[in-house]
Amino acid sequence: MFIDVVPNRDSPPAVLLREAYRDENGRPQKRTLANLSKLPAEVIETLKALLKGGTLIGATPQGLSIERSLPHGHVVAALGVIRKIALDRLMLSTATDAGSLRHCALVVAMMVDRLIAPRSKLGFVRAVDEETAATSLGEILGLGKVKDYEPYAALDWLLARQVRIENGLARRHLKDGMLVLYDVSSSYFEGHCCPLAQFGHSRDHRSDRLQIVYGLLCTREGLPIAIEVFEGSTADPTTLKSQIDKLKSRFKIKRVVMVGDRGLITQARIRDDLKGSALDWITCLRSSQIQVLAQADGPLQLSLFDERDLAEITSPDFPGERLILCRNRELARERARKREALLKATERELARIQAQVRRKGSTLRMAAEIGLAVGEVVNARKMAKHFALDIRDGHFSWRRKEEQIAAEAKLDGIYVIRTSVPAPELSGAQAVQAYKDLARVERAFRSMKTIDLEIRPIRHWNADRVRAHVFLCMLAYHVEWHLRQALAPLLFHDTDLERARAERSSPVAATEPSPSAKAKKAIKRNANGDRVHGFAGLIDHLGSMTRNTMRMPLARKHPFTLLSKSTPLQEAAFKLLGVDPMRVQ
Repeated sequence: MFIDVVPNRDSPPAVLLREAYRDENGRPQKRTLANLSKLPAEVIETLKALLKGGTLIGATPQGLSIERSLPHGHVVAALGVIRKIALDRLMLSTATDAGSLRHCALVVAMMVDRLIAPRSKLGFVRAVDEETAATSLGEILGLGKVKDYEPYAALDWLLARQVRIENGLARRHLKDGMLVLYDVSSSYFEGHCCPLAQFGHSRDHRSDRLQIVYGLLCTREGLPIAIEVFEGSTADPTTLKSQIDKLKSRFKIKRVVMVGDRGLITQARIRDDLKGSALDWITCLRSSQIQVLAQADGPLQLSLFDERDLAEITSPDFPGERLILCRNRELARERARKREALLKATERELARIQAQVRRKGSTLRMAAEIGLAVGEVVNARKMAKHFALDIRDGHFSWRRKEEQIAAEAKLDGIYVIRTSVPAPELSGAQAVQAYKDLARVERAFRSMKTIDLEIRPIRHWNADRVRAHVFLCMLAYHVEWHLRQALAPLLFHDTDLERARAERSSPVAATEPSPSAKAKKAIKRNANGDRVHGFAGLIDHLGSMTRNTMRMPLARKHPFTLLSKSTPLQEAAFKLLGVDPMRVQ
């Protein structure tokens, strides 16, 4: 059947409901079933739509209702990546009982929720519960009613599988002979009942709070593989032994090169731990060790840098090792500028104390009192070594140690990489770049602690829950790393960074952004014309795609789901991720 509009000369056209058929000879014919000319125009249009296969949803436009609308796009992106890298299957492994499936779904939800909007565990319960949901996460994973204790039970379940999960990640991403980055950080703790929480060196500048320490193992690209939590008073070098055992015993890697900073891979750790385990290393010398090499008869002579900024030497103090000397002239200028600024700032404070001592009737007269005031000033900026102080009762004066300052200035911008890897396997330039790649671990800590995942402040009091919380944050960053890699063209990330590094004249020089990265930063768009964002901003924009629960008045018992239309940026992001938002359910 169809509606046919027949012209009627000067009169209004006739609107006829007709049926098409074939006669006895097979010829097409049509007959009129009804005259619809007197019906309102909107009714005729509705009948046309129905005859073309449309569905009647109500007598008026207000008949279709939206019962609920939840942010959805960012959930789909994160879940799609988790399933694409099979992280959920790695967590489940052989456990397929109902309890494990529930715990796994909650852990996946906590990872995604931490990527979207970091919050407490109670906040997470409210965000995914079917009654108080903040996103579509709970609906997609079928979490239903979530009880307050369930996230903690899921954390316990996750911690019991940490070794298995880390082993699985190592099998995927580590192999013999590759470089492994390792670094240590800390986070402050809320409360005082956890045995892991201790006073120690605070990298968060919160010396008033207890803290925990954790060490992170990453691939050279900065992809996290394993994390371990230590007591807050643990010294960085003492964490190295457990990482060596992890690489050798658990991950079954026969040969690996560990890259760590000079405060972590110390001479004692090389002697006692690394050499005995047959592992190679790349680290850096301390300033005191560099000063020994730079003595008058030492192997480090400034003439080595007359026409270059990188040279290799050997020293009997470091048998079997290669020492790669580097001099960054830009860094040297910056250190000289900063030293002079600190010296002048310290002298201003010392002059203030001197004037106070000389003032008639001053209460600052005794040598001990003057010494305390002066010590506070020179130690605040670590400038005590550069000043000769004369303190007596009623007298205070000072002068700069010009010779010592000049000797230190000669080594400005010079650093020395030490490695046990033979030259045929790793050139000097490659060793320098490998050490500089430690910045990727720092980037991971920055994302986990402040920018995206907010591992701190830590409020769990049970030691195992603290370990599980930190491991959960590491897994969330593992997902974020994959998200950033896939979405790099839409972010301010430099997608041609490796090429820019290869084109440098020396690895000592700072890496200049590639032309494409400069263009993205200048015009805020990529080569395809898409607007580029920061990672958090892009995730927020993806979240503007909503998942809507719809209901029709003629079928109140049968609601259906409808996604909002994607923006061009969202379509570009899902294409890069290889995720279809309609199929992630």
